[in-house]
Amino acid sequence: MQITAFWRSQWKALTLMILGFVLCFYLPVEILQQSERLQNAFWEALYLVRWYAQEHVLLCLIPAFFIAGAIATFINKASVMKYLGPKANPIIAYGVASISGTILAVCSCTVLPLFASIYRMGAGLGPAMAFLYSGPAINVLAIILTARILGWQLGVARAIGAIIFSLVIGFVMAFLFRQEELEKLNTELTLPDVEDSRPLWQTALFIAVLVGILVFANWAEPGTTAGFWYSIYSVKWLITGVLGFGLSAILVAWFDLNLGKVCLIVLVTIVLSWRFSNYPLVPFTFSMIGLSWLTSTNKDEAGEWFTESWEYAKQILPLLLIGVLIAGGLLGRPGQEALIPLEWVQWAVGGNSLFSNFFAAFAGAFMYFATLTEVPILQGLMGNGMGQGPALALLLAGPALSLPNMLVIRNIIGTKKTVVFVALVVIMATLSGVIYGAIIR
Repeated sequence: MQITAFWRSQWKALTLMILGFVLCFYLPVEILQQSERLQNAFWEALYLVRWYAQEHVLLCLIPAFFIAGAIATFINKASVMKYLGPKANPIIAYGVASISGTILAVCSCTVLPLFASIYRMGAGLGPAMAFLYSGPAINVLAIILTARILGWQLGVARAIGAIIFSLVIGFVMAFLFRQEELEKLNTELTLPDVEDSRPLWQTALFIAVLVGILVFANWAEPGTTAGFWYSIYSVKWLITGVLGFGLSAILVAWFDLNLGKVCLIVLVTIVLSWRFSNYPLVPFTFSMIGLSWLTSTNKDEAGEWFTESWEYAKQILPLLLIGVLIAGGLLGRPGQEALIPLEWVQWAVGGNSLFSNFFAAFAGAFMYFATLTEVPILQGLMGNGMGQGPALALLLAGPALSLPNMLVIRNIIGTKKTVVFVALVVIMATLSGVIYGAIIR
């Protein structure tokens, strides 16, 4: 009986060990060594993770970690429960969550620290999931670029579909996991009334400045060299610098950080901005290092802020980099081939069949798209025969999801909720593509 009980509890580990041994025993090293496709996949994984580190970690993720840390440190948990919790006014909660992407304009990975922060602070599952989807999906500049390059019909369909998706996904997730939402309600009833450490307007302005730095530092170049969006792009670093000055003033006035140290960092950042005017990442990187130094050496609120931000970075960043490596090995960079041949993708997304729409939604969900990169990728695919329906399916599933994104979401809300969330996005994107493809022929 004891032996039987032992194997019942250990059969999974034994099975994995046997499979691992068989794989190692019959590993076709000679064939793999000569495989050009496997070599390409290896190098594409490295190229993609290098590109991700250069373009997204410093400009996107580090500011996002600081924003998430600020939300966790300076916003009262009871306030989050009041406006975004299970008992909050659904019009306000879902309304704010569903249009958040118009302000943030972030990718599927940058939104993760912000999602983790509001969810752990007590936001209801529905509004939190609506925010998670809408953050990268409802990007005004991306929608305008889609309409201009791929056609106004696709741009309008993308905008309407993204807003509807965020609301439906939020409501469905809240309904399916309503038992947990009831437990949150019980928690809300027992929360003590804690006074905020500073006036609400100060906290709101502080976080708004951080969000502004994130948004303008990552403001993507539009498709034309004229117009309103390009005007903002042409002065984006000037706006980022002004917001940086504002943040410096807040750190001194409200957080009592050392004036001399703050002025030193500001002065060196200005010198670096002049010296490396063509490489704005250099002064921006120094300013982030300076902010980390100032806050990490503080024993008061600023120190708490850094600690919370660091906790999010430790949890999220390694999973993202691992996910980017895997995604690069499977699908490669835009325009490059890796383990999965590009011809397979082009063949599978032609026409407007249920399969082609499902394949576009499923593949898009696992690919990684930086902000706006989905538009030129789709332009190339449509030029090679991709149907209108699958194009919309990929637009609705791709920017909001990615393999790195899924790995982190699972770590935050668990496997079951993650699977349901991904399934909802893929199924809804598939159906939307089928309907749109039938209307637009």
